[in-house]
Amino acid sequence: MNPMRVTEPPILVAVAPAAAAADRPLLRDKPATALLCQAVLLFGFLALWEAASGRWVRAFYISKPSLIADRLWGWLASGELWHHLEVTLEETVIGFFVGALTGFTAGLVLGRSPFAARVFGPFIVAVNALPKVALAPLFILWFGIGLPMKVLLAGVIVFFLVFYNTFTGVQSVDDDLINIVRTMGASRRQVVLKVIIPSALLWVFTGLRISIPYALIGAVVGEVFASNAGIGYLINSSAAQFDTAGVFAGLAILTVLAACFTWLLGWIERNTTASRST
Repeated sequence: MNPMRVTEPPILVAVAPAAAAADRPLLRDKPATALLCQAVLLFGFLALWEAASGRWVRAFYISKPSLIADRLWGWLASGELWHHLEVTLEETVIGFFVGALTGFTAGLVLGRSPFAARVFGPFIVAVNALPKVALAPLFILWFGIGLPMKVLLAGVIVFFLVFYNTFTGVQSVDDDLINIVRTMGASRRQVVLKVIIPSALLWVFTGLRISIPYALIGAVVGEVFASNAGIGYLINSSAAQFDTAGVFAGLAILTVLAACFTWLLGWIERNTTASRST
């Protein structure tokens, strides 16, 4: 008797609706849809804020979007906003570049020198542990209430953020890659420019992107402490006059500035990394 041949039943592969739909572009993945949702959330929040002010919460505490817009328009029409905006931008940009350049240089040097890292490391950690805002009165005593004080305060904050990210990025570079390049006859300068900096670039940009809002914070804090111009001065002056709309208007300006700075650095990062990949 011939043995029975056992054949396996055919496997029916069913395409799930979710799997089939995965091949089609989802509505929620479209950038325009995301922007539309963001706009709806923003306008919904503003509408709720406008309705709640004076009805559920005293307008003195939260003001109103309409009053804030009116205050912004008044500053724009009088030209007052442009003067204060120029002052804050100057302090922020100079402080950011000073702190970023010194932080990058220190992170690069200490990241490639274990001995220097052991010597200077405890001092850097100790200074970084200090609340940077507490340095403002000391800087006022040293430099007065002018531009250098705000630049230095913003630069100190940016320095540590860029330094630690650069230091970590430099130390994470593969030593085998460095040794291979050296055996091919590369000089120390070529190793730094062709291997170490490009490999640590992602860490550096992360530190720069994080530090941009803090550079703005440092400049504004300096203006709040002692200044006669700048967005921080506008906020402090509005608060002294119990002008809640003016305070919120200043905060709105700072929010837009921080978003613009972050977008600009992100654009630079994307183009820099794209040029490296090509």
